[in-house]
Amino acid sequence: MAPSTPDGERPEDRVVPTDPDALREAALVMRAVRDRCVWTQQIDHRALVPYLVEESAELIDAVEEGSRGELREELGDLLWQVLFHAEIASRDPDEPFDIDDVARGLTDKMVRRHPHVFGDAVATTPEEVLVHWNAAKAAEKSARTSVLDGVSERMPSLALAQKLLSKASQVGLAPAPSAHGGAPVDEAGLGDALLALVATARANGWDAERALRERLRRLESGIRAAEAAPEALER
Repeated sequence: MAPSTPDGERPEDRVVPTDPDALREAALVMRAVRDRCVWTQQIDHRALVPYLVEESAELIDAVEEGSRGELREELGDLLWQVLFHAEIASRDPDEPFDIDDVARGLTDKMVRRHPHVFGDAVATTPEEVLVHWNAAKAAEKSARTSVLDGVSERMPSLALAQKLLSKASQVGLAPAPSAHGGAPVDEAGLGDALLALVATARANGWDAERALRERLRRLESGIRAAEAAPEALER
């Protein structure tokens, strides 16, 4: 027999809730799935990581080339990942926290980082907003000793390059934007050229990762068109 909860309710007795608060209902559904689904029960935080990466990528696809319905669905799938991690964390024997703790922490942080919205500070331009944001973030992360603290090496390479260029500029060490020159003659030269191109993207306010994704989508379309051409079908 399955163990009962502290209030005497057994997991198998729970039903899908009908709470008018849709977010609360989603959290309760996640709890029921964790209680009853044998696959879900054996998943931990580390095992969830590949699904988080996959769902994040699918959301990016929906943002950049999907329909409104696809965007809504993929946002829901990513929210499920957050709920899943929070439910796992709520059962940790040593340092438990749940989705309410996550939400409270997020709310507190966003209020602190928007003093021009929730306090007396003034910001009339995006640049001034960024000043307030960075000041609040610096106060929160006062224990950090390097501008690189908190930068994930698991970011895609182009996105990481763009992030590191921003950090390099804070310490007076930033490669110059690309100048039209000769083709690289070795792999090290290629790395230098790629970094210079990312510096050009940053200098112009472009997203290097998105630019390459969009160019690759055009390449994919060209490949599919070539495959569908009559001469391709005859081969």
